[in-house]
Amino acid sequence: MSSSRRTRALKAGSLAIGGGAPVSVQTMANADPHDADALAAQIESCAALGCDLARLAVPDVEAAKTLGEVKRRVQIPLVADIHFDYRCALAAIEAGADALRLNPGNIGPLDCVREVARAAKEKGVPIRIGVNLGSLERDIAEKLAAAGRTPAHIADALCESAMRHLSVLEGEGFRDVVISAKASDTLATIETYRRLSELTDCPLHLGVTEAGTLLPGTVRNAVALGVLLSEGIGDTIRVSLTAAPEKEVRAGVEILRSLGLRPNGPAVTSCPTCGRTRVDVSGVAARVEEELERLFVARGRPAGFPRVAVMGCAVNGPGEAKGADIALCGGGGDFVLYVKGSPVARVSEKDAVSEVMRHAVHY
Repeated sequence: MSSSRRTRALKAGSLAIGGGAPVSVQTMANADPHDADALAAQIESCAALGCDLARLAVPDVEAAKTLGEVKRRVQIPLVADIHFDYRCALAAIEAGADALRLNPGNIGPLDCVREVARAAKEKGVPIRIGVNLGSLERDIAEKLAAAGRTPAHIADALCESAMRHLSVLEGEGFRDVVISAKASDTLATIETYRRLSELTDCPLHLGVTEAGTLLPGTVRNAVALGVLLSEGIGDTIRVSLTAAPEKEVRAGVEILRSLGLRPNGPAVTSCPTCGRTRVDVSGVAARVEEELERLFVARGRPAGFPRVAVMGCAVNGPGEAKGADIALCGGGGDFVLYVKGSPVARVSEKDAVSEVMRHAVHY
């Protein structure tokens, strides 16, 4: 359930990070940073799918106040994402942020960073040093450009930035630090975090930044994070995608499950479809998965959960249906619903998901 590499223990609100705590899943809200209603709804939706920590953009002091309002409405800890203006970090601390993310490449003079560190220390708010390849400090970026952007040189640059700012924070006696150092290159990401794991005992937040849209982005993250987590490196993760935050959460949870770092949850068997298919197997299966996941999290992630099959036609459908707790077997525009291996009703495609969930709640 936890990273095998022992790191410093700290807390973001109620969430333990590092020190042997379970690897946690993060995402970042993409709603208007001044719209508390939209942010709270999005974060609650992500939490229902297994998100442990949510990050909010704080581009100005008004957004920091909005974060404070959101915090009063949601159950999971919130991280204030700060760029350019250190005063936004100070405002976020006052508003009740559970953690900060500072970008060394654009946060400004080190004296400002020191002021934030002192304020965060006083309130017990941890700081993530969030280095990105696309926004390095000028001197480090120039050095990288001269050396060439190989994975090794990228790792040199990212680690230099992270360790430089770690020394600033630790110089203020501030030790509740998480480090991330992200590139869009998978091999550079792996190399960077391997080095960081040797350079510091700070908890590490893993991710491939700007990884892309749903399919390529998930694959790139799964490869990099899978390699690192299998080596015991990483205390918290975000699967960055050009997609809804809920998709990031689902991908992150599945990566952890595949490595035995999070309890197994709902499993949906579904067919790949073919020319015989006359129902929307893909859409129905995806909706069933999401609704089952929400039920699973709401119930506290129990050890047992129904096995569900969503099949497209009569070739393998009845056989799979008989081996599942609940199943849908597609026909000419509708489904046959199976419960405990026996057909019980014919349901429309529109009602298929709700019928599965009506039976799932009894398991």
